Amino acid sequence: MTAPSIGSAHMLPDGTIELMLRAEGPGGMRGDAKFSYPPSDPQYQMVLKHVGGLEPGATKPVPPWPEK
Repeated sequence: MTAPSIGSAHMLPDGTIELMLRAEGPGGMRGDAKFSYPPSDPQYQMVLKHVGGLEPGATKPVPPWPEK
């Protein structure tokens, strides 16, 4: 079974990855967050690999990160 998406990833023309993520909890709690990862960010390659690669202009769903 495929895990539900936790948001979307979009790549800007300069290669920056923007993540729009949502977390939901008990009682209808909900939180939204936006993260930007320019190509110079130390976590850029990890994020790019996690979303399965992106090209400028593309948008993909973001799978949950594994529990630690």
